[in-house]
Amino acid sequence: MKLFINGQWIDSNSGEVYTVINPATGDIVDTVSMGDIKEADMAIEAASIAYKNWSKTSLSSRARILNKAAGLIREHRDELATLLTQEQGKPLRESRYEIAGFARVCEYYAWMADKMREHLVHLSQENRHGFIAKYPIGVCGIILPWNFPVGIMGWKIAPALMAGNTIIVKPAETTPLTNLRCAEIFERAGLPNGVLNVVTGYGDIVGEAIVRSPLVRKISFTGETVTGKRIMETASADLKKLTLELGGSDAMIVCNDADLDFAVEGALRGRFVNCGQICNAVKRLYLCEDIAEEFTRKLVARVQQIKVGNGLDPDTIMGPLNNSEQRERVEKQVADAVSAGAKVLTGGSRPSGPNYEAGFFYLPTLLANVSQNSAIVNEECFGPVLPIFTVAHLDEGLEKANNSRYGLGASVWTRDLRNAMKAVEVLEAGTVWVNTCTESSFEMPFGGVKQSGLGRELGYEGLEEYLETKAVQINLSDKKEPWFT
Repeated sequence: MKLFINGQWIDSNSGEVYTVINPATGDIVDTVSMGDIKEADMAIEAASIAYKNWSKTSLSSRARILNKAAGLIREHRDELATLLTQEQGKPLRESRYEIAGFARVCEYYAWMADKMREHLVHLSQENRHGFIAKYPIGVCGIILPWNFPVGIMGWKIAPALMAGNTIIVKPAETTPLTNLRCAEIFERAGLPNGVLNVVTGYGDIVGEAIVRSPLVRKISFTGETVTGKRIMETASADLKKLTLELGGSDAMIVCNDADLDFAVEGALRGRFVNCGQICNAVKRLYLCEDIAEEFTRKLVARVQQIKVGNGLDPDTIMGPLNNSEQRERVEKQVADAVSAGAKVLTGGSRPSGPNYEAGFFYLPTLLANVSQNSAIVNEECFGPVLPIFTVAHLDEGLEKANNSRYGLGASVWTRDLRNAMKAVEVLEAGTVWVNTCTESSFEMPFGGVKQSGLGRELGYEGLEEYLETKAVQINLSDKKEPWFT
């Protein structure tokens, strides 16, 4: 596939391409043009020129395009979902859900068209009036991850477009294909040339060029904390606005009074959806001691029922990891935990058999007796491994949950409202769930504290991230006010 710049599909100037691999089979899905600094600069220039008209386009016109794009995405849902599964690895039903979410988030921000109002401010001075005006920021660079490439593309481009900004998208190297198809759909929906551009290539070349350009006024990035810090440092040269959704090590605390079967299903879904490759997945499980043994027994039994396989197989519950480097990282974290005394309750290895040899598969894994000094506790584990800890009571669970440099999300499972409210107040996280986990609602802001990032996506707060605020003061008095007498 080619690069999408200024409404045109072009090859890279170098003529170089790279291959996108199916993580379940090792087969080549497609080849993609390898963009570099020249193509990034072309896209930035196109977006800068397009901004002059797009920023003045009426809100109703922007909303019509978003709604039309949402309709086209739904028409092509099965095609897009199949392509997403082929390049990312997740089961087809998860891909369908992600594509549907892209359409819904476009409609949500289109619905915002009549919600973006200027606010009057009553000033204390006589005959003075004020109002707060909102304006688009300008050219926005959007750098996507490979775990939810389409869903997160929607989270970022829908509010950015609705606010009147223009965009350069840099997809992840391993999952650019569905992003490019979505750009084509927006073109068909009537988005003017240059408003949305997609430049594929390596992050340290294309992404770096986007972050460094003085014409780009905002960067929105989802990915690892180390990369986010580097982007923040680079962007500081021009004081760019930033939205950084970074790593997470979400804790799940199960109280003695919780509905155990319900909570077991929550842990199952919260850890193993998308092969555990979710920023706000459950990555540390804290069980109050009265229910720890029973809960663990139930969870082991349910995890052993997960069918691992090719995401295109309708019987598959969990697909492969997205790439070999990610699997190796997970394997090292498990080996480190085991060397420090951890016990593997189930999983802990690659599945065997001819159907698994060419892919990046790893069995869903539960660990017990994990040292607090293990890498799997102190780093983000981006894969299907869940360490289990026993705590004496909720207060100990809350203390250990907060003992992390991350603060993306956390959940508490209880029937007692007092326990729930204590957790809501104490947990250091951007999102706190009670009797659920990992869910992201379009109406609610999403983001983290501590080293999990800056800013928010989704909700009205997500739209605000793509708007500048201007304070306007008007003097209606004809009385002369000398500076000095």
